[in-house]
Amino acid sequence: MIYFDNAATSLPKPPAVGQAVLAAINTFGGAGRGGHPAALAASRCLFQARKAVAGLLGSAADRTVFTANATDSLNIAIAGLLTREDHVITTALEHNSVLRPLYKLRSQGMGLSIVDIDQQGNLDYDGFRRLLRPNSKAVVCTHASNLTGTLTDLAFLADFCRENGLLLIVDAAQTAGVFPLDIDKLGIDVLCFTGHKGLLGPQGTGGLCIRQGLDILPLKVGGSGLHSYSETHPADLPEALEAGTANAHGIAGLLAGVEYIQATGMDTIRDRELELATLFRQGIAAIPGVRIYGDPARPHAPLVTLNIGSLDSGEVGDRLATLYDICVRSGAHCAPLAHLALGTRSQGAVRFSFSSFNTEEEIQRGIRAIAAIAAEEEQG
Repeated sequence: MIYFDNAATSLPKPPAVGQAVLAAINTFGGAGRGGHPAALAASRCLFQARKAVAGLLGSAADRTVFTANATDSLNIAIAGLLTREDHVITTALEHNSVLRPLYKLRSQGMGLSIVDIDQQGNLDYDGFRRLLRPNSKAVVCTHASNLTGTLTDLAFLADFCRENGLLLIVDAAQTAGVFPLDIDKLGIDVLCFTGHKGLLGPQGTGGLCIRQGLDILPLKVGGSGLHSYSETHPADLPEALEAGTANAHGIAGLLAGVEYIQATGMDTIRDRELELATLFRQGIAAIPGVRIYGDPARPHAPLVTLNIGSLDSGEVGDRLATLYDICVRSGAHCAPLAHLALGTRSQGAVRFSFSSFNTEEEIQRGIRAIAAIAAEEEQG
């Protein structure tokens, strides 16, 4: 099997990730739920993972909260910071993990404006100023489109938000562990991430990094292991946003993934992935009938999205899987507004996303598979 679906979830993981999860399952008790060795082992792991993730993302350990995934994190940030009296600016590049929580608040009266993209997936940055209102509270945006891979200019948005007193909430699902991020230096108020993509951890892990001085109302309350006789949930981070027993088994794997990135070098991993993405893009660029989406002149994540003639993207994905043993992501990618802008609502699109574990031979096999499918389509 050739796996080109790393933007959905990374595979394979570094061997240490699975080993850490297995060790945790066999040794961990409930983190923060006792003083015996098994509980303390889980608590120590969470503490070490918090420090490691915070160090990678430029956050403080006590401001780094663990969740189930980026969707969980975005719901916490959006519901905990915004109200129906506010106005929010987002973009047409967003994943439904951003759009649906915002639509939910819009249905309750919150104002929502969406910055357009062009047919190459580039944001209209002037649109942020045009859409600004007196009650604007926040910009919520992705750092990299999961459809085209185009990176958002966070420095521009941070300046814009700072000048206008807005919060900046960033969906880093596609970039955490791949591109350097520092919430303090960049001026990000909340950075939401998932563990199972670029951070190379297990599914069911993620979190959010919150700048100093910002309070978020909890989305859920309950057991915390602290102040059990109080009727109110603890107000201090990270416990304020971590009700319930932590996924210490998964977080042990996440810690191993982050340690792999630190040992190998994020730049080394990213450069390799971008090299493979460029090799693939160049290899398919001249194939008749192939259309590639996104602007190659702009900074982008290590993925390439395409269509072949008028073939439904699901059909292409099925052929790649059944005839060539190649795994990709086809369809709408939970990015409806981006597909509308690109004109691919009906057809969808086929996304190849790369890992440093991929090889040049796998890239060449992917190129040959696309060429063969395109030739079949051209011949009718």
